[in-house]
Amino acid sequence: MVMPLTRHRFTVDEYQRMGAAGVFREDDRVELIDGQVVQMTPIGPEHGGCVKDLARLFYLAAGDQVILGIQDPLVLGPYAAPQPDIAVLRPRREGYRTAHPGPADVLLVIEVADTSVRYDRQTKIPLYAAAGIPEAWLVDLPARRIRVYREPGPDGYNSVRTFGPGDTLTPLHLPTVTLRVNDILG
Repeated sequence: MVMPLTRHRFTVDEYQRMGAAGVFREDDRVELIDGQVVQMTPIGPEHGGCVKDLARLFYLAAGDQVILGIQDPLVLGPYAAPQPDIAVLRPRREGYRTAHPGPADVLLVIEVADTSVRYDRQTKIPLYAAAGIPEAWLVDLPARRIRVYREPGPDGYNSVRTFGPGDTLTPLHLPTVTLRVNDILG
């Protein structure tokens, strides 16, 4: 008799305990997606530079209106702890030292993609929508464009707009912040 293989869906708690126990090295690039530990692609110079530029642009434009999470976990439910390139967070009086941010803390998530465009678009963006994240940006470096996703729902975002060189972006929940696409794409 052949026994069917079953997969174990790790919870965020199990995943965090594995990290604390040293199952993952500090420089391992992994995230928890739908209960599966997923290896993330390496960060190339263009990707890393874009993330750094975005962080600088947000700090200059938004100041202390926001906290930026840079490639840090977001807890989106019992089986999901993705690590977006940037999470633009609401400041919390108690800070973020005792718990990772959750959906209610997030104003905007940004994924920068050079080799992971399809994965980010088909897996991570729908995950953010299902969690109720109000806005997500996908910076598509090879195509030199930024897709802006808004109006989250259980089946994805209901509004998707594409921006390119020469355009400007204003985050939905930061109306005083305007960024130039040229500055983001480099």
